[in-house]
Amino acid sequence: MIINIKKLYNDAMLPTRGSGSAAGYDLYAYLERFDECIIEPHNTYKIGTGISMEIPDGYFGAIFARSGIATKRGLRPSNCVGVIDSDYRGEIIVALHNDTDSPQEIRSNERIAQIVIMPYLNISLKEVDELSNTERGKCGFGSTGTT
Repeated sequence: MIINIKKLYNDAMLPTRGSGSAAGYDLYAYLERFDECIIEPHNTYKIGTGISMEIPDGYFGAIFARSGIATKRGLRPSNCVGVIDSDYRGEIIVALHNDTDSPQEIRSNERIAQIVIMPYLNISLKEVDELSNTERGKCGFGSTGTT
C-alpha cells in the first residue's frame, strides 16, 4: 500500500521506520519558530510534525508513544493513542505529555511519536431494548480471574 504524504514545510522530516519490519513510522517534531521547546512537568504541549497524510478509506493513523522517549524521558501522547481519520488532511500534531517532575526539552527534528496505519470496521450502531445474554453478563473489572 502506498500512502501519499505532504511536507507542509521544506525542512520538515518525513516519517521513517527503524527497521524493515517496524510496524510504525517515527514522527519528527517540526518547531516552526524555535529550535526547541520545553514541556513543563505534568503538562502537555502540542507539537507539529510539518506533514500531512492521505490515509485511505477503511484505515486510520494510530499515534503511539515511542518506547525510548516514554521510558527514558517520561513523554507520551497525552491521549495515549491519537487517531488520525482518513478524511483529515491537516498537519499531524502530537500532544506530548510530560509525566515526570522535571522539564523535558524537545528539539526540532527529534523523533516524538510513531504512527501505525491500521484498518477499522465501518459499523453502524443500532439501539435495542435488550442485549443477548452471556455467561459473564454484567460482571466487570476483575470478574474473569483472581489476579
